[in-house]
Amino acid sequence: MAFGTQDDSDEVMNEINMTPMVDIMLVLLIIFIITIPVMKHSVNIDLPRATNEAQNIKPETLRLSVDAQGAYFMNEAPVADADLAPKLKAAATQNPQPELHIRGDKAVRYERVAQAMAAAQQAGLRKIGFITEPNN
Repeated sequence: MAFGTQDDSDEVMNEINMTPMVDIMLVLLIIFIITIPVMKHSVNIDLPRATNEAQNIKPETLRLSVDAQGAYFMNEAPVADADLAPKLKAAATQNPQPELHIRGDKAVRYERVAQAMAAAQQAGLRKIGFITEPNN
């Protein structure tokens, strides 16, 4: 009792088996049916735009610089350590309150910049930023 004869094994298959391709198409159809409603119900948000333009220094901006030796300069004028806190307190009482932009030399100890930040916080300044230069 032979299951196949020599003639059966020599026969060439003339049809493509469509079952795997239909299975794949059904899976893709289900994936698209599930994902398309999710994409349509997205939340539209107006995102902020970032630019790399030079910042315009407004009159209500204080520029505090710390040079490599640790000396403070407020709006390019030298400031003694004892005079820094009173000047920051005077600036904090202005209405509207000015922004404080801190520029620290990369060779200065971080401690000097941290002291300036602590003095600004104790004076009550709420808007503090750092000025850096971009890498080219």
